[in-house]
Amino acid sequence: MDPRHSAQDVARCDLCEDTIAQNYCDYCHVNLCIPCVGKHISDGYDKHKVVPIQIRKSTLIYSKCTAHETKRCKFQCTKCNISVCSLCNISDKHKGHTITILLDIFLSKRELIEKDTEELETIISPTYEEIATDLEAQLANIDGEYGKLTEAVTKHGKEWHKEVDNIVNRMKTEIKEIKNKHMSILKKHLNEIKQIQTLIKRTLLKLIRIDESNEVSMTMEYSSNIRELSTLPSKIKVSLPTFSPKSKDSEHLYKLFGFLTPLCTTTEKNGYTLKNSEQSTRELLEESELITTINTGFDNLRSVANLSEVEIWTSGMDSDIKCFINQGSLFMTIKTKSGEWPGDIAVTGEEDLVYSDWKTKSVNKVKNGQTEEVIRLQGWKPLQLSVTSSGDLLVTMYSDDKTQSKVVRYSGSTEKQAIQFDDEGKPLYSENSKIKYISENRNQDICVADVGACAVVVVNQAGKLRFRYTGHRSTTKINLFKPRGITTDSQSQILIADYHNHNIDILNQDGQFLRCIDNCDLKEPLGLCVDKKDNLFVAEWCGKLKKIKYLK
Repeated sequence: MDPRHSAQDVARCDLCEDTIAQNYCDYCHVNLCIPCVGKHISDGYDKHKVVPIQIRKSTLIYSKCTAHETKRCKFQCTKCNISVCSLCNISDKHKGHTITILLDIFLSKRELIEKDTEELETIISPTYEEIATDLEAQLANIDGEYGKLTEAVTKHGKEWHKEVDNIVNRMKTEIKEIKNKHMSILKKHLNEIKQIQTLIKRTLLKLIRIDESNEVSMTMEYSSNIRELSTLPSKIKVSLPTFSPKSKDSEHLYKLFGFLTPLCTTTEKNGYTLKNSEQSTRELLEESELITTINTGFDNLRSVANLSEVEIWTSGMDSDIKCFINQGSLFMTIKTKSGEWPGDIAVTGEEDLVYSDWKTKSVNKVKNGQTEEVIRLQGWKPLQLSVTSSGDLLVTMYSDDKTQSKVVRYSGSTEKQAIQFDDEGKPLYSENSKIKYISENRNQDICVADVGACAVVVVNQAGKLRFRYTGHRSTTKINLFKPRGITTDSQSQILIADYHNHNIDILNQDGQFLRCIDNCDLKEPLGLCVDKKDNLFVAEWCGKLKKIKYLK
């Protein structure tokens, strides 16, 4: 431990090394106790700037003039682009030149540094992080995708005579070579992205050092490379080859066996976009506004879903699923195939309705008035649903014995991902059949309102825990936090129905509480969704559906 500091990290004098320092020399960067101040400035008072230690590094240190040793450069000659002192200012050398106050330029540069730092930290660096993560995910999935390709070739080969075995092996070799080229292209691009990330980190460290320093020269020497770093690289898209089998013909086995499409690599110049650059920032209203109230006719309304502002789907504790249009007119009613109330409803990107059926352990799609089963579970019962930006379907479910819960991602009827445990092998969600509403955020986080755990659990796209939110205490919140419905908006904000406290909590994408909607006479809110204009729809247990404006 440094003997000049106590357990509370109190600054000690750099001269005597024992006494607590009350002062600081901004020119020499040393801590000074009161008795040592005189000793320190004994070689010339004008060489030092002693200030109280609480405001250390508050004095701007100007560079010494090379032409006049006793003067410091507090001006800038715009024509010569150099710092000058007051004597240089009136000299013939700079006669007729435009001279500006260096402090004004310094402050302007400081503003640029703060802006660049913020843009690097909040936009550019996260964007490159997402690009790198996406490339790493592509690399991680290559084995699986090429494995499927190899299986297709193998399956077709088994249907042929042993005579074609050599052809099969030859084609497998081609697949391996294409795979290696594919991986090489992605790895090269990933390395380029990581090199830029390293440059971003170095730039941030440099900016932090400048920000913490009071050396004018360091600030003046700073040259912004933010334009270069904000110009994103071209996006590399590599299309997987496909296998197209042909019918048998003993005379032309290889040609008729099938063929592999060549590895297709395209360079999309504007394929990447800066994080959040595609959306405008909208602020929360100081007080939310109730726009419309729709009486749905349900005695117990549970869920609401929509893709457009025109059609709003609702469901409750009976077999009906109702669609309302034009601010509340009933447009259509669909009944579940099993005759039981649906666990939840959602709307796909093609505007098809999907609903979960806990009785038949299935997820069903309604298209053109016809209901078809999309997913059938074994040993698990489906609960809430969410359609992702990529078109996948997220399903919360619990085991038949009610001892396990998990989130499963489906592409069509194919299971792609299961999210159940954290890095320590502990369950992410409460191990019961309690309701678990779900929504995907714009940053592809998966947000689950777990009523059994009295918490909102947020994981990233890979299923890694990001944070838990257990409610915000205030004078209006007197009951235990029991989250029900959950949704996200264009600002990546998370909206949560606090059922027992009759309000809606709004968080940012990192779990920070922003505001509470508690002024629209809400009563036991359950299901939530937002339309493309960020209007909020709230399904109340009593059967009312409320449309609320909460963004400016």
